[in-house]
Amino acid sequence: MASSSDADKPSVSNVEESRARQCAEFAAVAGTDSAVAQCYLAENDWEMERALNSFFEADMENIFGGEDVPERDPSPKPKRQKVEEKAPKDCIDLTEDSPTPARKPTEEEDSDKLSLISWNVDGLDTDNVPERARGLCSYLVLYTPDVVFLQELIQPYVQYLKKRAVSYLIIEGGEDNYFTGMMLKKSRVKFEESEVVSYPTTQMMRNLLVARVNFRGQKLCLMTSHLESCKAHGQERMKQLRVVMQRMQDAPDDITVVFGGDTNLRDTEVAKVGLPATVCDVWERLGKQEHCRYTWDTKVNNNKGVNFVSRCRFDRIYFRPATKEGVPHLAPDHMALVGLDKLDCRRYISDHWGIYCSFAAG
Repeated sequence: MASSSDADKPSVSNVEESRARQCAEFAAVAGTDSAVAQCYLAENDWEMERALNSFFEADMENIFGGEDVPERDPSPKPKRQKVEEKAPKDCIDLTEDSPTPARKPTEEEDSDKLSLISWNVDGLDTDNVPERARGLCSYLVLYTPDVVFLQELIQPYVQYLKKRAVSYLIIEGGEDNYFTGMMLKKSRVKFEESEVVSYPTTQMMRNLLVARVNFRGQKLCLMTSHLESCKAHGQERMKQLRVVMQRMQDAPDDITVVFGGDTNLRDTEVAKVGLPATVCDVWERLGKQEHCRYTWDTKVNNNKGVNFVSRCRFDRIYFRPATKEGVPHLAPDHMALVGLDKLDCRRYISDHWGIYCSFAAG
């Protein structure tokens, strides 16, 4: 006669059935076969989350480890924008607190505030790039921004984001060398259309990525760019700024326009171009808070290992509110710098700090 303790134990057939289900679930999420699933699950004591994390960490090394990152090519090339409409089969969303689809909306999802992060992630720096990409995703978990503007993306970085951040729609402003991108939180921002606007005389493959979206009944035009780099290219940079400002100014009056990116601008260059009366610099509008002034700061950030101190406000957010009566209006509400803590690899996510910004109903 079986003891009570033996009776409480699951039968061999039940264990096998449970593990078979786990293998099938793992294989469906990871896009692999049951043999690989069984291997990762067994190595992780049949804990699904640990096994999936282990699988994707190994996959991350495959994405980044075997890639030769292209050098900067000074010649301009045509860009073709890409939109990732559907998540690939082999992904799990690690920017969500829970991968379970059936859940109540969070406080952030119910909020009328628009939140965004703009960040030059320095994908051309190949040192510790897997750890730095993982660090970026940790900030997406922390802040759950509705919109993310990214500059200096490379294809391996994008492929990693597509695997990890499947709650976001990813729009690419190019596909070769390095380029800009946008991430739109699918549960909050409805994508309508996008385009890439060329800068005719760029020598650094720069362009303006534009997306038209709907945010909780409000029409938005979102823009990001990486303007020409280096002090010597100020004239070209000002030409590009004029293109941005013209596009912002020309948007219909029922649309709110938000631009964010690595502008490489000096204050004297902005003064020469001038901002339209309808457009504001969000940092200035919020009182020029000193702790948000410098987004590229070699005094603190040692990723580049340079032996000089340079503190610049290269990364900027520009805003043009909708002015038409009867439509919802947003106004700048808050700004902070992100990425100020070193990762375990003793480096920062980027040589730039990211900008977190929110907009509230005005």
